[in-house]
Order: sequence, then structure tokens, then C-alpha cells
Amino acid sequence: MGIFDFLGGSGPDKALKLKPKVTQKYGDPTSRQKAIQQLGEMKFPEAVTVLMHRYTINVEPLTTDADEKEHVFELIKGFGKDAIAPVSEFLRKNEQATSWAVRILESLQSEAEVVSTVVDTLTALSSQYMRDPEKKVVLLHYITGKQDERIAPALLPFLDDMSDDVKLAALKALGPLKYAPAREPIQKLTTGDTARRVQMAAAQALQESGFQA
Repeated sequence: MGIFDFLGGSGPDKALKLKPKVTQKYGDPTSRQKAIQQLGEMKFPEAVTVLMHRYTINVEPLTTDADEKEHVFELIKGFGKDAIAPVSEFLRKNEQATSWAVRILESLQSEAEVVSTVVDTLTALSSQYMRDPEKKVVLLHYITGKQDERIAPALLPFLDDMSDDVKLAALKALGPLKYAPAREPIQKLTTGDTARRVQMAAAQALQESGFQA
């Protein structure tokens, strides 16, 4: 019988049971911090998943919030390669904490590997309406300036996104790539009922690409 059996359930079960404490915004922070530390000492993918949910809440004071999130970052890094799968899954499934998930993956993988994960995630998001476009914007900003043949095709659908912020991020990423199939979709954004700031960004993207408006 292992130590986690005495604590009530298997290791993974124990990790999952700590989620309410990790995401507890109010009350004594000691309980939340103790749960975070316990999870960091477990070597199960479920522990990483629960730790990631600490990034879905903000607590007061902000200094405590920042310190805890940095501590969680270091704990997850301590899992090494075992953290990659649960963090990648969290990135795919959750709308929050996108920048933290990417930052953790950057600390554990090569740039090419992170880009591949981000492109896969963007491809899955391309046809989804999201009330809050932050996740799309964060991922689009990440791949801006990166070199990978999969990036440009993955960007095209976001030129038709409902959010102007998403369109702007996609245009900024597409411009320097000089991707010929993007020419016509970008040109369409320079006219019609498109918001003025999007029209200006589209014109700039055309110029960067070497395409004529």
C-alpha cells in the first residue's frame, strides 16, 4: 500500500481533490499555498493539470498572486518532459491562462515544438466563435515572426474572424510571410464595411508582403 492510499485515494485522485483549494480565491491563502506545494511534490500528470488551474484565478493582493503564479511555474517546470502533455492539453481545452501555458512549454521544448503545438491549437480554434478573443490573440502574437511552413495557412481563417482584434493579430503575423494565397483575403479587408483600423492594418500587410492593393 502506497503513501497516497493512507492520504485517501490514489495519487491522481488525491491531486484532483486538491483542485478546489488551488482555485480558492478568498479566505486564508495558506490553504491554497499548501495545496500548491503538495501538488508540486506529486509526480502525476493530473497534478500538473490541477496546478495549471491556479492560473485561471486572480487573488488579492496582486503581489501574492504574482508570487504564487511564479511558484507554480517553477513547480511545473520541475516535472520536466512529463509536464508537456498535460500543459498542451490544458492549452487546447481552456480559454484562460494561454500565455502561461505557452511560457511553460517554451521552458520545456524547442521553439519548433512549441510552434507546432500553437499551430495545431490555432487550427482547432479557427472555426470557433469565442466571446473573449484573448486566447486567439495571444497565440497569434506568439507565432508572429516565427518561421514555419505551417504558420501562414493556419493564419488565413482568422482574417474572417468576428473579432477585429483577431483580424489585426492575423494581419500582423501574415504580412512578413509573403504568402501568396493571403493576397486576396487581405485585399478584401481594405474595403467595404471593415473597421478603419483593420483596413489600415490590411493595407500595411499588403505592403509588407510586396502585394499591390
